[in-house]
This record gives sequence, C-alpha cells and structure tokens, in this order.
Amino acid sequence: MSGHNKWASIKHKKAITDAKRGKIFTKIIREIVVATKESGPQIENNTRLRKAIEDAKEANMPLDNIKKAIQRGTGELPGAIYEEMIYEGYGPSGVALIVEVTTDNKNRTASDIRKIFTKYNGNLAEVGCVGWMFDRRGYISISKSSIKDEEVIMNTVLEAEVEDFKSEANSDVYEIITSPSIFEDVKNNFLKKKISISSAEVTMIPQTYISLSGNDAIHMLNLIDALEEHDDVKNVYSNFDISNENMEKLRV
Repeated sequence: MSGHNKWASIKHKKAITDAKRGKIFTKIIREIVVATKESGPQIENNTRLRKAIEDAKEANMPLDNIKKAIQRGTGELPGAIYEEMIYEGYGPSGVALIVEVTTDNKNRTASDIRKIFTKYNGNLAEVGCVGWMFDRRGYISISKSSIKDEEVIMNTVLEAEVEDFKSEANSDVYEIITSPSIFEDVKNNFLKKKISISSAEVTMIPQTYISLSGNDAIHMLNLIDALEEHDDVKNVYSNFDISNENMEKLRV
C-alpha cells in the first residue's frame, strides 16, 4: 500500500473538527452538484452521484444539504458554475502527482495550486507529464480484524475475477484491485455477504513507487496535506511510498 494510502488511513482515524467538517461538506456538495448536472438526479442511473451521497451520509451531512445540492445540479436552485480540471506535477525526489479539482474560478485555483507546489519543494508541469504513470482502477480495502476466515474473502475475489488481491503480513487490511467497469459489482458483492468495507473508490494507482524518508517524506506529506486542505481540490494521487518504520517515526 502506498505511503499516501497509509497516511490517509491515519488521518481518517482522527476526530473531525467543525472546521474540517465544513471543508468536507463543501467538497461533497460540489461533487453532488457536478455529478447531478453530468448524469441526472436518479442515483440508480448515476454511480458518481450515488457515491457522493454515500460520502455525504458518512460525513453526517444533513439531508437538506444533499437535497439542495441535487437541486443546484438540476438547475432548480441557483448556484456557482463549476469546472473540473486536472493538474500534474512533481514533489520531492521526483514523486509524481495528479491533482483533480472542481472550481468556480480556474485562474484563482491555478495560482493557489502553483503556490502550494512551490512552498513544499514541488513544481507544476504540463498535463500528461505524469498521467501515464498511473492506471485508473477500482480499489477496495477490508480490515483483517473484521474477517475471521480469509477463505470468505478469497471465494468472493475468485468469483469476481478481480485484477489483484493483496494480503501482506505487515498490513492490517486486505486490498482488492478491480477494473473500473466491475468495481460497483465487486463492492456490492462484498456488502451482500455482510463483509464490512473499510474504503472503496475508483482511483489512480501508480505503476511504480518512489521510496521516501527523512525530510523528503516530511515535505511530501506536508504537500499532500496542503493540497487536500484546499477547498477546490477533489483528489490527490501520488506514487510515493514510506516504509511502515518511517511512517511510525513521522507519526510521533
């Protein structure tokens, strides 16, 4: 599992402050608006909207906020017009970064993202410069502590014909990699079997990783944090890896 995924797992275990919750709500609302505008308000026909609503409920967003976001997407309520953009660049030690944003002011966002890269020893580059280093895949993680019999996982995985299944000794989760086309079916298969899922998303998985330690690791994690804190940033993908030993040191 990449250092970014490990770091995300650590952060997700922390309590969400009111300020942090506000940022999460802002990002989810934008995703609901864009997903609705793109493919309509019916969740049975709109996988992206269904995922956004699931995220909203997980974040304890009031149902009224969800409803209004959908209405903004359909045009029933007025609201900002959002554009989706992708930025690519490099972090410390040549780590590749893809940043997906949803913005109502692309000039402001471009300036902000460039400043963040520069502040943490990174630099923006042309779109396409690092995208080829990643593959879009479905990613599902399941806590090992929630499963008594690994055979249950294995049988489900074999039935689904997934691309990869990982059960590393130094990891506390099972990892399942799928093609985007069967991601929803695989996820629903686990849920039907009452298997609790820790995380599930269609993401960008690096083809290779760059190992980081010391100051480079610190700068990289600070860069990731700063990007993810920005209201316009939807997703950040990177190809860095930090060993469990180094990650534990950074947590102190």
